[in-house]
Amino acid sequence: MNTLGHWLASPWRRSTVAVLAGALPLLAFPAPSLWWFAYVALVPWIALIRSAPTAKRAAYDGWAGGFGFMVGMHHWLLPTLSVFLFVIGALLGALWAPWGALVRHFLAGTPSPGRIAAALAVLPSGWLGIELVRSWQGLGGPWGVLGASQWEVAPALRLASVGGVWLISFLLVAVNVAVAVLVTVRASRIPAVAGLVTAAAVASAAWMWSPRPDPGGSTRIAVVQPGVIDGPDRRFAREERLTRDLAGQDVDLVIWGESSVGFDLGDRPDLAKRIAALSEESGADILVNVDARRSDKPGIYKSSVLVGPGGLTGDRYDKMRLVPFGEYIPARSLLGWATSVGKAAGENRRHGSEQVVMDVGHGLKVGPMVCFESAFPDMSRHLAEDGAQVLIAQSSTSSFQQSWAPEQHASLAALRAAETGRPMVHSTLTGVSAVYDPSGRRVGRWVGTDAGASRVYDVPLATGTTPYVRFGDWTVHAALLILLAWCATDGLRALRLRRTAPEPLVPPARTAHESPARPGR
Repeated sequence: MNTLGHWLASPWRRSTVAVLAGALPLLAFPAPSLWWFAYVALVPWIALIRSAPTAKRAAYDGWAGGFGFMVGMHHWLLPTLSVFLFVIGALLGALWAPWGALVRHFLAGTPSPGRIAAALAVLPSGWLGIELVRSWQGLGGPWGVLGASQWEVAPALRLASVGGVWLISFLLVAVNVAVAVLVTVRASRIPAVAGLVTAAAVASAAWMWSPRPDPGGSTRIAVVQPGVIDGPDRRFAREERLTRDLAGQDVDLVIWGESSVGFDLGDRPDLAKRIAALSEESGADILVNVDARRSDKPGIYKSSVLVGPGGLTGDRYDKMRLVPFGEYIPARSLLGWATSVGKAAGENRRHGSEQVVMDVGHGLKVGPMVCFESAFPDMSRHLAEDGAQVLIAQSSTSSFQQSWAPEQHASLAALRAAETGRPMVHSTLTGVSAVYDPSGRRVGRWVGTDAGASRVYDVPLATGTTPYVRFGDWTVHAALLILLAWCATDGLRALRLRRTAPEPLVPPARTAHESPARPGR
């Protein structure tokens, strides 16, 4: 055993290295945004797992790395979740335990070309299976999907229009597997290089032949970002002043951030009239976001509400996917004590039942989402299917101003725009606010976390349907089929080996009246 192998023989040292290796992909996401690092970030983790002495140890390495990845990607939640962040990281990190066993199964020792070829399909499929499971809203949603690290890379955004962020994740894992084989198994370099060439060919084909959005004119949309201001009344007054500055700028829609209005407008007609007056002055409808107890039904909702010159238009979208341990506590009767150690809502918010496409005038239809709903590819895809010409996310990351969260959140809109071929506006209370065109490229400048401003963007529109909108999550379905095919093939191989194995030699049985050496005695 070499020196490194001897040092890693300690389970605690090995687990610590696995945690650190699993956290490395964090550097590919904002704020560091070392997007190129995503293509090799998994290599140390894969190399560690393939050296595991047993499948059980490989599973532990996968679990520890998954813990590092989840805690690293969500480290900015520590002030909100407190110790729960590590509990959640350990629970979700367990999803990578089977993946660790798979890595060792395919790559341990000197893998044959056939095993490497299978690994290049099965291991990325296993990773997508993990991303699919943890994308369930009850488990926190798809924050930190590996493919989202490529939000500013034009070829990757083109891939997103074909197979969503899932296709980018699949190819990233495949490249990492090929590089890991290339640097750790000298005898298997040829199939590893072949895997890299194949990944490059797939990306190039998507770049060349995937359909591009057809230009369809433009619209002028204003984002109002008041900045960090305590108290709903002071915030409303600041938003009011910033919106007045838009008069005469020929805007088609004004967007305020999440929780921009802290009172139900049905119960506060005075505020509704003030917003209607602002709409009259600016010449555009105003999309606000109300975080308040409803006057027409029980409970607190987060709602995108459209206000025109004549008052409330009647268009309203109630947020459907709420943040666990933020906007609600699962099984509050059992876990309600979590509010004493974190910043979870004292009362669960209620969720809406359906998505809404709003006609905001000027021939423009928009599809609103609230906060981390912009992380869910299916929500923006359904809005595009329903006729939305512009996607909107109203957000607030005021609790995480000094962290990487605002930039990570704003970057997600680039993926949603590229996937759907529809521009997306990410409007926040406190930054980062951003706008992306139908290809996912940034329009104008971000409004950072240090600014309070109203800014107008000329947003390009597009027509046509991307392959992702048309065919949905086909990449995930293909990955699940690959896993099923591998399980079936591996199971049949094991059964065949069991049937063809020679019968074991069984010594003659000894009885009370005779011995094997001397029959009859």
